Amino acid sequence: MSMIEKLDRLLAEVRACRVCEHELPFGANPVLRAGHDARILVVGQAPGIKVHETGIPWNDASGKRLREWMDLDEGEFYDEQKIAIIPMGFCYPGKGPSGDLPPRKECAELWHRKLLSLLPELQLVLLIGHYAHTHYLANPGSTLAETVRQWEKYGPRNFPLPHPSPRNIRWLKRNSWFESKIIPKLRQKIRIALYGHCPPR
Repeated sequence: MSMIEKLDRLLAEVRACRVCEHELPFGANPVLRAGHDARILVVGQAPGIKVHETGIPWNDASGKRLREWMDLDEGEFYDEQKIAIIPMGFCYPGKGPSGDLPPRKECAELWHRKLLSLLPELQLVLLIGHYAHTHYLANPGSTLAETVRQWEKYGPRNFPLPHPSPRNIRWLKRNSWFESKIIPKLRQKIRIALYGHCPPR
């Protein structure tokens, strides 16, 4: 069996996962995308309610801002042979007192290592938000700002980012250096990962 066939089979297995369905308010609907030749991996938090309903990852205001940060149009972003999207939690976890609940831990524990083993072309891993940082980074900073500001420390493959949720507008305004200094570096690394160079846009 080829690696492409193995990945297709594993993705089907993940999408059929019902391990924690009894804990989910709207049932299980694992949302992820990956192609064998993907060169960038986006590791977010967990689907929101709109993504749960549509089955399309980052199909919300957070996704629009993320694509702006990445300087990619929807065609590039949703091309599975360019961008793999594997969140920390695959299903909508439900509402908490101050936003959505944390992603279920079962997803990363059960599936991430297996999925990444079948994505041999990855050049860049975007780790979006606290849960991705703490899972994938050996020594994340004591604050989100510290982790993001020291992004080069985690390279060359990992690139920590804040979550692009509208709830983080205050953080983005308070840390204006992120969009002025970090976003240009992010875009450069994305173009190099996808195309081998950084062409003018």
